Amino acid sequence: MMRTIEIFLVIMIITSAFIIASFFTVLPQPQRVSPINLRRLALTTLQTLDARYDLSEIMFKPLDDPAWEELRTAISTCLPPNMFFNLSVYEVLTDSETLYRFIKSISNAENLGLDTDASSYLVASANVTFDVTPEKIGEFGNGGTLYILNCSDANGWWITGYTARSLAEDLYRLLSPYFIRTVMVQNTTDFGKILNGTALQNETLQNAVVINTFGEAAPIPAGYYASPGVGYDQPQGSYARFFHTLGQRVRQYNWTWVSIVGYPLYYVCNTGLFPTSHNTWGIYGMNHVGAAGLNAFLGGLDSQSYSYNSTWITGSPGVVYLNSTTLYYCNYYGIYPAPYHTATRALPFYITTKYHLRVTTYVFDRTGNWMPGAVYRHVAQGATNITGSFFALGLTRSPDIRLTALGLLSDYKPRLYRSEYTASNTSRLVVLQLGQIGGT
Repeated sequence: MMRTIEIFLVIMIITSAFIIASFFTVLPQPQRVSPINLRRLALTTLQTLDARYDLSEIMFKPLDDPAWEELRTAISTCLPPNMFFNLSVYEVLTDSETLYRFIKSISNAENLGLDTDASSYLVASANVTFDVTPEKIGEFGNGGTLYILNCSDANGWWITGYTARSLAEDLYRLLSPYFIRTVMVQNTTDFGKILNGTALQNETLQNAVVINTFGEAAPIPAGYYASPGVGYDQPQGSYARFFHTLGQRVRQYNWTWVSIVGYPLYYVCNTGLFPTSHNTWGIYGMNHVGAAGLNAFLGGLDSQSYSYNSTWITGSPGVVYLNSTTLYYCNYYGIYPAPYHTATRALPFYITTKYHLRVTTYVFDRTGNWMPGAVYRHVAQGATNITGSFFALGLTRSPDIRLTALGLLSDYKPRLYRSEYTASNTSRLVVLQLGQIGGT
């Protein structure tokens, strides 16, 4: 019993000592335990005021404009009631040894105290525009012409959701700033003219880029280019011969032929030449060529004799991703396609040796022996100069022409000349200094 009483007395003594000590202990103020970050609060306040560019607009108003008093009220509203502030505005000078010139200051107190902090914020006038001028492809060499096939008398395939005309217009907007001359080839007759070496608008035909917007089909001019021995293989009943001739022209003029989606050169199309023929899927004005078209084209590009070969050569590596180099040029040129795509018509690596092709740009990295998207430059055996090129995106439908633009720009690498910021009175530095009543 006595031991129980002793334990009880000890507990009472300890508890009483703790209560008495706590009564006389001076605890720190909450703001000292977790002080307000004045610098961060100042920056957040400036960003909030400029969320809709209101702060930027006021900074360039006359100094006696009522908007300055409205700004004083807005700042007070954004801050806690025990906060003092001073907002100072400076003009950024570009043609003087002095960097800044004081313009105006607004405040809600004469003195902010000793314990203050501040953040700065740079605003630009709404009248300022920043321009980027691209280097023109061919500006310092040969070529510089972009041909976009926009033939009104042809139909496309594997461009689901689009028409060749809409794709041509989008490509024009994306790529025409980078070329000396962009020519829309409006019909198969005009296509035949450039195949014959005749310019349409006094453009440079040699070393041009030719984009086929018709997907797995390609326009074929009537007449000479559809005749036996030039465009038509009479024994096989196939227009694969036209694609062999096309490959020869790409080599002759050192063109870069661009296939935007699917199996390249699988059909020929011309609504006048094939009014009752369709591709078995209800698209009239088309004639099925099959895998023989691509094989014939590569043979013509490599100056090999024509032979009919209907062997299917593409593969399906599945989902593929833009490589690091392509992602870099996405940021450089401001073109942002989806980072991954499905490749079902990727070209095999062995074509590089069989047809003397050198890969200069991979849009997607190789997947085993398959190349989902790459630019191929033809260099004949024993030669060093390029004679014709081929850019193929072996992806499933629908086409993303941003990949087409990005692949070409990644390969040609035109530089962007950004305008220098030299205009005066177009930039202001805003400094918001905060102090707290009673310190922090």
